[in-house]
Amino acid sequence: MERTFVMFKPDCVQRGLLGRILSRFDDKGLRPVAMKMIRVSPAMAKQHYAEHVSKPFYPGLEEFITASPVLACVFEGPEVVRVVREMLGATSGLKAAAGTIRGDFSSSRQMNLVHASDSPESAAREIGIYFTPAEIHAWEPSLSCWLQAPGEA
Repeated sequence: MERTFVMFKPDCVQRGLLGRILSRFDDKGLRPVAMKMIRVSPAMAKQHYAEHVSKPFYPGLEEFITASPVLACVFEGPEVVRVVREMLGATSGLKAAAGTIRGDFSSSRQMNLVHASDSPESAAREIGIYFTPAEIHAWEPSLSCWLQAPGEA
């Protein structure tokens, strides 16, 4: 079972969209195995966005991501990295297709509501920034037999 890191960003929290967007992951049958509301510190932001720290846009990115609490999550499911990225849509809400989270709720590139890992490797790295192993709780829903056919997971 694959895992991915998902962050409901400050704009999502401030706009009161947490429940509406989180329900899409639930509706899809993705399993939350860790979740907590936190305030991203500048040190965490530098770790999370390490590849962007030296870029000219980084100070604004850090200011944005540390401006308000976020909801940090780990989801588990078959091909969950790809599935979540497709659910989010293009990075810019102006270019994201209708029916995707960003296409339905965002009109910005930076304020695009939700971050999701782009590979299993980045998921593992990002999960390690925000969660300890003890904070991740694997579980099997009793409805599993109704979400995927045997052998699909």
